[in-house]
Amino acid sequence: TILGETHEEEDEILPRKDYESLDYDRCINDPYLEVLEGMDNKKAQRYEAVKWVLVFAIGVCTGLVGLFVDFFVRLFTQLKFRLVQGSVEECSEKGCLALSLLELLGFNLTFVFLASLLVLIQPVAAGSGIPEIKCYLNGVKVPGVVRLRTVVCKAMGVLFSVAGGLFVGKEGPMIHSGAVVGAGLPQFQSISLRKIQFNFPYFRSDRDKRDFVSAGAAAGVAAAFGAPIGGTLFSLEEGSSFWNQGLTWKVLFCSMAATFTLNFFRSGIQFGSWGSFQLPGLLNFGEFKCSESDKKCHLWTAVDLGFFILMGIVGGLLGATFNCLNKRLARYRMRNVHPKPKLVRVLESLLVSLTTTVVVFVASMVLGECRQMSSSSHSGNDTLSLQDVSEDINSSIKTFFCPNETYNDMATLFFNPQESAILQLFHQDGTFSPVTLSLFFLLYFLLSCWTYGISVPSGLFVPSLLCGAAFGRLVANLLKSYIGLDHIYSGTFALIGAAAFLGGVVRMTISLTVILIESTNEITYGLPIMITLMVAKWTGDFFNKGIYDIHVNLRGVPLLEWETEVEMDKLRASDIMEPNLTYVYPHTRIQSLVSILRTTVHHAFPVVTENRGNEREFMKGNQLISNNIKFKKSSILTRAGEQRKRSQSMKSYPSSELRNMCDEHIATEEPPEKEDLLQQMLERRYTPYPNLYPDQSPSEEWTMEERFRPLTFHGLILRSQLVTLLDRGVCYSESQSSASQPRLSHAEMSEDYPRYPDIHDLDLTLLNPRMIVDVTPYMNPSPFTVSPNTHVSQVFNLFRTMGLRHLPVVNAVGEIVGIITRHNLTHEFLQARLRQHYQTI
Repeated sequence: TILGETHEEEDEILPRKDYESLDYDRCINDPYLEVLEGMDNKKAQRYEAVKWVLVFAIGVCTGLVGLFVDFFVRLFTQLKFRLVQGSVEECSEKGCLALSLLELLGFNLTFVFLASLLVLIQPVAAGSGIPEIKCYLNGVKVPGVVRLRTVVCKAMGVLFSVAGGLFVGKEGPMIHSGAVVGAGLPQFQSISLRKIQFNFPYFRSDRDKRDFVSAGAAAGVAAAFGAPIGGTLFSLEEGSSFWNQGLTWKVLFCSMAATFTLNFFRSGIQFGSWGSFQLPGLLNFGEFKCSESDKKCHLWTAVDLGFFILMGIVGGLLGATFNCLNKRLARYRMRNVHPKPKLVRVLESLLVSLTTTVVVFVASMVLGECRQMSSSSHSGNDTLSLQDVSEDINSSIKTFFCPNETYNDMATLFFNPQESAILQLFHQDGTFSPVTLSLFFLLYFLLSCWTYGISVPSGLFVPSLLCGAAFGRLVANLLKSYIGLDHIYSGTFALIGAAAFLGGVVRMTISLTVILIESTNEITYGLPIMITLMVAKWTGDFFNKGIYDIHVNLRGVPLLEWETEVEMDKLRASDIMEPNLTYVYPHTRIQSLVSILRTTVHHAFPVVTENRGNEREFMKGNQLISNNIKFKKSSILTRAGEQRKRSQSMKSYPSSELRNMCDEHIATEEPPEKEDLLQQMLERRYTPYPNLYPDQSPSEEWTMEERFRPLTFHGLILRSQLVTLLDRGVCYSESQSSASQPRLSHAEMSEDYPRYPDIHDLDLTLLNPRMIVDVTPYMNPSPFTVSPNTHVSQVFNLFRTMGLRHLPVVNAVGEIVGIITRHNLTHEFLQARLRQHYQTI
């Protein structure tokens, strides 16, 4: 392939990291049921009211973050361009332009250096943050992605990156910043500010945090583009993997709060007219309207749709090329830059800044054309919806190196903030030379591709829009000059070009359509924008994935797509499950729990019982048991090894009572052979979890029936729950009943969320290893399960739709035979299993 990658490149192993999953499934255990029993209608209404208040607060705080970034970017940029412009005008006559270049380099290198230092403090603050938030909402825990330190480094870093002249935008980091605000604000605590603690035990679960992160991400889009509906759709389409109807209204309300908060303060600060609401977002496209003097002009016609489709195809090809080049650069950085000392990343950022500054200065001085100013070029159109649009266009015209009454078209694009350059291409009635537009597009394309991925906070929306706008304006100029289509509106083609290129890079459809429509305040652009984005996406998808999906794959994140391939239905749950189980019993000794937690890294354990007393009667004449053997062959041989591993780890337990404990066995009483099986079951009706302890290691003398005895599944217990029980000493002695065990409330179980203590950090010297822990009140007794014969597509849809982390595989007789996690549903794992399936056939 030309723009895609060969199979050899795709199979190449890059440095990867094991990512944890998030517990989005609700654990319906006894503490949770106690909360529900104490919940009446009034409490439920207050609980819902608190959610609405928090959602509103998230929107307001996100808008304030956007205001902070915009204010200082505008301040630093104006200061830099004012000093450099004065120096250039003075040195043009004196011949000291090298001094002007040094001044520009001084500003840019200083700002970029500060941005790089902030990324060194918090590495996850690099980039736009959209891939990380997409992974988080998909159910993957990316370390540090929603910490307070991250949003501080992100917000301050992006303002230095943009002010430093890098070809990056501040809109993408706004999405990440909003998501961090959504994750942290409802918790009323922070690891970075340990002294600030509030007793607020609500919303302390991954499930609740996910909903607030979705609202925060949408608020970030709304603040960036002034598009609350587009932000809601962005969170639905590109971000959240799990959605519910009640969340939609809250996310829209949060987006509205962010938009109007930013609008209120920006309008008041810039215009002094508080409450006028003239600046809805950080990036405003203005109103597209033909001049009243041109009677033949139309924004677009049916004939133009053909050109828009062609532009969509070209935009898709350009976007695929951009993604391919950026992927190769990212792979190179992962191999050659990231393994080196962190100072090398700072030097790379400074190198990119140095190159960008020199290219901008030299291109403006050498490649720009001096074009005649006309009365229309001042764009004094008072019909623009935003009053500052015409002022920005007039003030952003640069006359560098040009005589009076002329302006430098290349400098006008390069020596301005990116938002001003976009407004020039959208609304400037004066012409830009086709040569200038071509060179500007080529330079901007290459430099922005090189810049995205360096160790600074950087967005991709605005560079893509500016690059695409130059492409669209070039198409309009060519149509006017060589085909004679004088009636076309150049601003429309610039907008369609921006949509085509941005769609070819990020591969978004419905949300991007609405964002662009809301940014232009022109509903008539809906159809051409939608057609262009669809064509650009289809064209780009023919070669490679979107830029965010590419970076997710390069980091090895187990992201689950929307659905599996049709071919995967040749596999069943038994083909992809993990049969080697580490299990616990309903009543387990502390020594065994400590051993299990110390010798494994699993985050959930099946709670099972081995019904040895009823095994012979249970298996007689039951043909289903023979079908289970094929699911157990790979796991039964590891049970003895698992027990030996646990026994070895007990030597490190801080108690002398564990000596020779591994050799002790608790004998089980054999029931009378003639006793009725039904009578036994009735007697055990209220004691369904026998006191069987996992210090009984399998014996090599076991018969085949004993090796394949039923492992009855009762529920799932999380590692965090087990650690909490041990940390709080929840147990009882053999001489007591399990009813004497202390009970923890739901608030106590979730008090340490989201960072539960590690088993290796607990002081267990005061615990008697012979004590027993009853895990049944705290386990999830009714998790989602699947049959071994379930098709992979059904497994995938259940796992992804319900936001699961663990999916037990239970056979027809209630015996657990395996477990499915996120790793078992990744594209790479399914492909490997499918190849094994074909080889077996």
